[in-house]
Amino acid sequence: MPEPQFLLVENGELYTPRHLGRGSVFAAAGRIVTTGEVDGDRLAACGEWMERIDATGCAVLPGLLDPHEHLIGGSGERGFESQTPDIFLHELVEGGITTVVGCLGVDTSTRTMQALLGKAKGLRAQGLSAFVYTGGYTVPPVTITGSPHDDILFIDEVIGIGETAISDRRSSRPSLPELARLAGQAYTGGMLAGKAGVLHFHVGEDERRLTDVRALLDEYGIPAESLYPTHVERTPELFDEALQLTHRGVTVDIDVMEEDLPKWVRRYRERGGAPGKLTASSDAAIVSPSILLDQLRECVLGCGMPLEEVLPYVTANTAAALKLGSKGRLAEGFDADVLVLEASSLTLRDVIAGGRILMRNGAVLVQEEFLKSSKRRFHLNASSKT
Repeated sequence: MPEPQFLLVENGELYTPRHLGRGSVFAAAGRIVTTGEVDGDRLAACGEWMERIDATGCAVLPGLLDPHEHLIGGSGERGFESQTPDIFLHELVEGGITTVVGCLGVDTSTRTMQALLGKAKGLRAQGLSAFVYTGGYTVPPVTITGSPHDDILFIDEVIGIGETAISDRRSSRPSLPELARLAGQAYTGGMLAGKAGVLHFHVGEDERRLTDVRALLDEYGIPAESLYPTHVERTPELFDEALQLTHRGVTVDIDVMEEDLPKWVRRYRERGGAPGKLTASSDAAIVSPSILLDQLRECVLGCGMPLEEVLPYVTANTAAALKLGSKGRLAEGFDADVLVLEASSLTLRDVIAGGRILMRNGAVLVQEEFLKSSKRRFHLNASSKT
């Protein structure tokens, strides 16, 4: 069946992420044309082929953005046998993730930038929006062209440098001047290429916490929007330091591996974190990408937080931090990345990425390309035992 020329998601409760009430999303050629009141019958009478999705009783949201996943698997820090496999296409779809950013971690020897870039290109070919950071924990970072600046400038998928480890026993202990040079390369590469150009920090648990990030702002004049630390929820002290940085223009990220997003969202609000400067990521490798949607659901259904207040942490805020100007909102001219969830349970029903329907009525409609000619069978379920 050919892809629809036009797509109409109608009669749902729209969250853009702001709650607009009942309405529709009309898209053409992968972009949103309009939201709100749309006469579907009149459009259908025009004769052009159009797909209609009835979202009655459902919440209609922007597709989720996950700014930190180990798309080709995690390093495995208990020997080679503990390395984790790739993240698969269907896992991302089942998690409602329509935009993802991949990264390397501590292992940049058996996990390579070439493999990560290839993974992102494959996901793009199958309908998702996929990007990567160049590098890993170490400084100088591993790259594709030999220069992180040139990776950002010349490779479409590369939007920043990272995850560069600081305040962590696994860090390569970069000096402040080295970090400043990296931040400068990220900034200028991003500026010239029209990309985010962020230096994405992995922040560990040692007592230096965010000292290096503050020094880059204070001593080197690095623009705040170029610095993007993650894992800032490791301790309350680290989180509070991160919260203060948001008032200087730094966007900070929390991973949800510990399934504690409500705790940190509540603390962020109570202690006056700057609006729009907090994002959440899955850090998927050991955990599934779907944990991000699970934690959004827990905030709303388990803790009574309004959906429209929590949703920006995984949509609009992330798009702003990564300068993905057509992502994170349901609005005219934005990419038609749309989720339809049952309103009462927030169970994911439909996934649309760039106007293409990837999940319909709970069934994933796409599969990894290699499976079409493969006789392999995959059925892996994690044990609850440790």
